Amino acid sequence: MSKALSVRVSDELALKLAEIAEETERPKSFHVQKALESYLSEIADLQVAYDRLHDTSDQVISIEDMRKELGI
Repeated sequence: MSKALSVRVSDELALKLAEIAEETERPKSFHVQKALESYLSEIADLQVAYDRLHDTSDQVISIEDMRKELGI
């Protein structure tokens, strides 16, 4: 099932989207959906990294120990 979504974008962004849609012979909605999927995936990864960065119980390993562990 899909839902319709209305968004406002700058004229410049709308023009770029239209050009890409024409070049690829795909609808603008296809490219918007793919871009949104990519963004949501990246933001989820960023949130995991941010949470780990601020987790005081997460062990910190020095670069020397990491090299020893990896044998490099």
